[in-house]
This record gives sequence, structure tokens and C-alpha cells, in this order.
Amino acid sequence: MSRLKIHIVALTDAEREQLTGITKNHRYSQRERNRARILLLSEQGQTDIQVAEQVGCSWMTVRNVRLRFCLAGTDAGAGAVTAKQRVKRAEQKNRAPRVFDGEKEAHLVALACSAPPEGAERWTLRLLKDRLIEMQVVDRVGTETIRRTLKKMNSSRG
Repeated sequence: MSRLKIHIVALTDAEREQLTGITKNHRYSQRERNRARILLLSEQGQTDIQVAEQVGCSWMTVRNVRLRFCLAGTDAGAGAVTAKQRVKRAEQKNRAPRVFDGEKEAHLVALACSAPPEGAERWTLRLLKDRLIEMQVVDRVGTETIRRTLKKMNSSRG
């Protein structure tokens, strides 16, 4: 059973020229060159399976590249081909700000490397948390955040 293509690739002369240039230029990654080839072959009316066989990828990849090209609008020529820009962590919505900056990390590492409190054999994550709050280095912090920070700093707790 043949399915009708919903997203049909229609390239302008400028887009076709740009995509042809991408396929021949080795400054682009192989993935980007393949995406450009997918768009050029899709415009010629070939099925997704035929394009996939020629490019050497999955038919789903062909479908996804066509879909992204059609949904991206008029400036989609390079947009559907090049990798999406990743959103920096600081710019992501619904993300809590970092608890430890450089100075606070230094306090944490110095504390973890110091002698443990009286009555304790070694620093635990809870002891570190309580001491950081007591010293007013941070208002609040979780033990998992302390663990990750120490792991990142290649520090031990005792």
C-alpha cells in the first residue's frame, strides 16, 4: 500500500544551488552532506526508500529531513541540513540557577579536604551540607548537588 507524501520538497534555484554546494564541499560533515543529497533527490520525486538506498541511510531519516525542511519555512535550505543549535543550559527555561559558582566550589572543596568535625570519622554529604549552610556559603543545597560537584572536581570526601 502506497502512502501519499504529505511534505513535498520544492526547492528554489538558490536553495538547489546552495544544497549542491554543500554536497560537494568537505567543510561540511558527512551527515550534513547526506541531508543535502536527501533534499535534492527528494525534489526529483523519488520515494523515501529509493532516496535512502542511494544515500545509505534509513527511510525514516529521509522522512525526518523532508519534514524538517518543509516545516522550517522559506529559509530552510541550510536549516534542514545543518545541525540544530543546542540551547545553552543557562538559557533553558524551567531550570534552577547553579548553586555553586567558583568561589562556593572552592569553599566546598576546602571543607571536604579539611579534618572532619569532632565525633565523625569522615565528612559525609549531610555533614558537608549542614556545615555549608551553617557557614552561610549557600542558603540551601542538596546532597546530590554536593556529590556531583565533588565528583566534577575530582575530590574525595575524606
